[in-house]
Amino acid sequence: TVLLEKMAKENQTEQVTELTLVGLTENPRLQGPLFVLFLLIYFITLAGNLGMVALIRSSSQLQSPMYFFLSNLSVLDACYSSVVALRTLMDLLMEKKTTSLAGCTTQLFFFIAFGTTECFLLAAMAYDCYVAVCDPLLYPAIMSHRVCTLLMAGSYVLGLLHSSVHTDFTFSLSFCRPAKVNHFYCDLMTVLALSCSDTHVNRCLIFGLVGLVDMVTILAVLGSYAFILSAVSKISSAEGRRKAFSTCTSHLAGVTIFHGSILALNFRPRSSDTLCADKIFAVFYSLVVPMLNPLIYSLRNREVKNALREFVMWKELWR
Repeated sequence: TVLLEKMAKENQTEQVTELTLVGLTENPRLQGPLFVLFLLIYFITLAGNLGMVALIRSSSQLQSPMYFFLSNLSVLDACYSSVVALRTLMDLLMEKKTTSLAGCTTQLFFFIAFGTTECFLLAAMAYDCYVAVCDPLLYPAIMSHRVCTLLMAGSYVLGLLHSSVHTDFTFSLSFCRPAKVNHFYCDLMTVLALSCSDTHVNRCLIFGLVGLVDMVTILAVLGSYAFILSAVSKISSAEGRRKAFSTCTSHLAGVTIFHGSILALNFRPRSSDTLCADKIFAVFYSLVVPMLNPLIYSLRNREVKNALREFVMWKELWR
């Protein structure tokens, strides 16, 4: 009996080179409508974010540090969405949803890297708002191009380092057969659930590092807005307060949606339909949030709307 158990375990833990993704649904009737829906979301995401980058680069009105960060956020959102959307769209057209171990590693690495980078970038944008409202006279000197570049580069470096740790520790484990990922992309926790090895260290790393990243970036945002509220409360005119708040409302809405969806996923009550809810939340923060960001940062922003109006008029003149 011991020998049979040992042979069964060896058979389970033999080298896994391919993983199967369960996907959003196993119902073939839903896959066609889901493909159309996700393709539409992905097209709007790319058009909105890349359009925002092109508008910022081409407009002389949008050359302040705030738009430098917004341009980089749009690039990040396009990349972040692409990591999940392209694989999901492909799988919705295929009967056999398999991915190589190397492909899963790559997807997980870039998904964590872009997500973490966005956390730090949103914190840097909160600091930019704080300087713009609390120290407007010194704003150009404090938020110089060098400082903005360093904040942006630091966000990417921290994102890549954070992702490298999780990816390296996860894919150094042994995986059990059948290697079936119960998700529509290679999510960290669902991949970890396939391991035959002891995952205690990995789970401690997830709890510690992800918690640290969330805590540091959220505290940086909350600290910045605490100072902003204090500064705005000292402005005597209603018009002055409205103008100061208008500088930050778009960013605050973006931060609330991004961090709110992640916190709701991590801290909601566990139940029998947890996995289904996890997939719905994952669709929201990996596909819907990147689609919404260009709308959030443009609809309530007068400078972006003016730049867009000028761009449309310029195109009309050249026809």
